Amino acid sequence: MIFWLCAALVFGILTPYMARRFAKFMPTTFAGAIVELLRKEKKLSSYRKTKQYKKLVWRSLMMGLLTVGLTALILAEFADAGLIVVFTWTLLLLAEIDARMFVLPDILTIPLLLVGIAAAYVGEGVVSIDESVYGALVGYFFPVLVSLLIVWYKKDAFGGGDIKLLAAQGAWLGVEGLLYVITTAAILGLIWAMLRRQKSLAFGPMLAIAGIIVVLIEGY
Repeated sequence: MIFWLCAALVFGILTPYMARRFAKFMPTTFAGAIVELLRKEKKLSSYRKTKQYKKLVWRSLMMGLLTVGLTALILAEFADAGLIVVFTWTLLLLAEIDARMFVLPDILTIPLLLVGIAAAYVGEGVVSIDESVYGALVGYFFPVLVSLLIVWYKKDAFGGGDIKLLAAQGAWLGVEGLLYVITTAAILGLIWAMLRRQKSLAFGPMLAIAGIIVVLIEGY
């Protein structure tokens, strides 16, 4: 457990930095992502003197504590928690990236989908393999159908990244869990839009937060 909590702290602290780097180069392969994340940024010394850098530091600390807390809850509730922890960390990173640049990269959503099905197959996920496959299918086709029905009102109601993220969450949580995710995300999005008085917002963070809430509820 100590290993996971230490890893969670490191991952959480690095999450805002990784999201910032993704916003700059948007990798298409894992090898490219690792290389770019490890590459030293130009003009970093001057950036450290800015207010943005100070905000990044505080955000990193808060994200580190949040990741540790969520990881501790998951480890306490699930017997085989390793892959579920990875699922949660990936959602946190996706939320941070989408909040910054309104994009959910395929390099994260597609592997999340495949690992979700694999986790269900080996019995280390939240649902059975049948529920996982059905959830993935519903997660993909449901938003597509919704988009077709309301395209006359709002074009691209769901972005391609949102659809792939929903398919991935369906693979992890099944159809029932996916419906809870969609409902919770819609409520969170509505509350956020009202508080910030925004007509449009990145929906990925709402889906990610909802997915974390649902997986914790499944554990209880």
